Amino acid sequence: MTIQDFDIQVASAQHIDYAEKICDEMAESAKARGTGIAQRSPEYVANKMLEGKAVIAFHRDGTWAGFCYIETWSHGDFVANSGLIVNPEFRKAGLAKAIKERIFKLSRTKYPDAKIFGLTTGLAVMKINSDLGYEPVTYSELTQDEDFWAGCKSCVNYDILMSKGRKNCMCTAMLFDPVEKAKQQEEKSKDMSRKATLFQRIENAIKSFSQELKIF
Repeated sequence: MTIQDFDIQVASAQHIDYAEKICDEMAESAKARGTGIAQRSPEYVANKMLEGKAVIAFHRDGTWAGFCYIETWSHGDFVANSGLIVNPEFRKAGLAKAIKERIFKLSRTKYPDAKIFGLTTGLAVMKINSDLGYEPVTYSELTQDEDFWAGCKSCVNYDILMSKGRKNCMCTAMLFDPVEKAKQQEEKSKDMSRKATLFQRIENAIKSFSQELKIF
């Protein structure tokens, strides 16, 4: 089984019948891992589909394979790619990474100026986020929108979060900052330009020196 066996698309009204199954699988997956999860209702997930703020994956035989959705906070200044889930039948096929890449692309298209962040306890998701350009950050760099933190109330680790003043918890915080990434890219381009200029000067100096040797 390869990633070519799956179709990953933006979810819509035609997919809302999968909402309950998706929520059930999210809960079962968290239970199996022994980790916390901010629970979402089938109605909430269905609404994300209707808003065009989710991606859903299917195997070529039509079986539901995976899902992820977008949440916005602080008036759209922050975006979270949440609820990543893969049908157990199709794990180990690289599907989680493909879904994350697709929802990340959708997020960048819909909210090009927003900071994209995530909270996760999964090492695999951390690796995927890192490959997409996320960097580990402190909780203080995330949205301070009360509605976001209220979503953690259904997590088994909520008491830990609150006892630490929302400064840290069991999850690792990761952030993609488009402004910071643009600055990094600009600095990288300038550095490459400086190196190219230096290389050209060295090359010209060598040519000049070679010409002088020929004269003698």
